[in-house]
Amino acid sequence: MPSSNPYENPALMRWIDSYEGVPDWTDPAETPAEREARSPLAARVYELFALTGVTLPGLALTAAIAFAATAGARAIGTSVLGFERSPVSPILVAILLGLAIRNAIGLPPVYEAGVRLGLKRVLRFGVALLGIQLSLAAAGAIGLVAVPIVAGCIVSALALAGFLSRRLGLPPRLGTLIAVGTAICGNTAIVATAPVIGADDDETSYAVGCITVFGLIALLTYPFASHALFGGDATSAGLFLGTAIHDTAQVAGAGLLYLQHYGDAAALETATVTKLVRNLCMLVVIPGIALAHRREATAGRTDWRQAVPGFVFGFVALTALRSLGDLGARPFGVLAPETWKACIEAASWLSTACLTVAMASVGLGTSFARLRSLGLRPLAGGFATALLVGGVGYALIRWIAPVATRLIG
Repeated sequence: MPSSNPYENPALMRWIDSYEGVPDWTDPAETPAEREARSPLAARVYELFALTGVTLPGLALTAAIAFAATAGARAIGTSVLGFERSPVSPILVAILLGLAIRNAIGLPPVYEAGVRLGLKRVLRFGVALLGIQLSLAAAGAIGLVAVPIVAGCIVSALALAGFLSRRLGLPPRLGTLIAVGTAICGNTAIVATAPVIGADDDETSYAVGCITVFGLIALLTYPFASHALFGGDATSAGLFLGTAIHDTAQVAGAGLLYLQHYGDAAALETATVTKLVRNLCMLVVIPGIALAHRREATAGRTDWRQAVPGFVFGFVALTALRSLGDLGARPFGVLAPETWKACIEAASWLSTACLTVAMASVGLGTSFARLRSLGLRPLAGGFATALLVGGVGYALIRWIAPVATRLIG
């Protein structure tokens, strides 16, 4: 017999505030008959509606962290460090805030679905949008000089990282992330490569941490070191900064630091274009890594339709679109240059926002307790790879310095 105690039998309280003896017609719970009566289209919309309710708390949390990270990075770079344009990456601040929340407070289950969506869908969309920032026509003469330097550094970094991963017993995916982050474009390459090779949150966070630490050290030291190493040649110094420093924001900050101390804008301009060339290498390296990873995972039986993720094709398509749009006085023959520039800036902003949200998700998904299990060996491997990239870049710049002076200077 059901209990008459309302605390033991909550059904007794079901009709409170309704008409006496009449069930409340505003009861939000659906009946089985209502669910069965849906059409296929309505059922699909219902599923999307339900997904929104499940993921919205986590997405709202990551968006709030991304907003705070963007404002915080700007304040640190301009108000604290005194730069006109902040060299502090919002991605770095986002992952640090996410880590702090996850490890100091914890992540309640209600946020997990949204955070997971940020790690997957939002990340892929942001990486695809990166393609609009890259134009093949923008590199020019600087790009021609930078290509052999960048290629040498990428090959050296990938080779050394693979060797060190085996010798140090590192997880292969972590070694790959550190390699591409060091050789290509820092955090962007890491977050673009991680889903390709199936890296987990801890490996992605550790790789981002390594690249961030070494990149910040390079930001503060390489402008002065390059000025001394190349005898005040700003073009060569810019090639070195664009090749040896990992993240795009850090390259820009180093170029600004060189400009402020030595009064030569050539270093900033050359570093920016050289970094652009490195970013373009994602078009080749990431699909190659995807194919290699897929072939290894399937023991040589590669499904070419699944080997390269869809967002890589989106990245390539937007790069081609940017290159075509930059041709001629009027983009595509119909747009005003100001309109095309505004479209590029809007897509670039959206890409940065998506990546910042994704990295907030990475931070929220990373536990220090699990991260400590990776040990210090990946840090040593990343440091050795970073030193190698700098050394190879310096040697190649020295070798082609006369050519660089004639083509750029």
